[in-house]
Amino acid sequence: MVHALDEIRRVLVPGGLLIDLRPLSDHWAVEVETSRERREAGRVSDLPAGLADDEAANQAVAEAEAKNWFQREHQEFFPFYYTWDSPVEMQEYIEKEWEDFIGIDEEVWKELRSMWAVANADARVRVRVKMLITLWRRRGD
Repeated sequence: MVHALDEIRRVLVPGGLLIDLRPLSDHWAVEVETSRERREAGRVSDLPAGLADDEAANQAVAEAEAKNWFQREHQEFFPFYYTWDSPVEMQEYIEKEWEDFIGIDEEVWKELRSMWAVANADARVRVRVKMLITLWRRRGD
């Protein structure tokens, strides 16, 4: 990953901007949302592969910053929501796309299905992902 950041530095003009935008493992909330309310059914379990990816990315940008390739200008966290019409759709997606990164305990699935079943007709299920965005400026040579 440090090699990729070095390549970005090579092609980016001095003073140019690099945007680091990525999800961070943080026991994301599993929720049911309606037009009236949002209720949390539980949290995901962060799996080793996702945690390792976060650590590798953090180390790579720290190394690039230590080498004075980039200067951090701004950083913040914000939520990003993945939303599905039903718990079945959500479970199919997670098992296919996120199987190595997060897990959801059966108790959370049961609570989610129960909450969704008694909610308003407009109820949807979602995962609230913690996102990181950092603005880096390439330092001059």
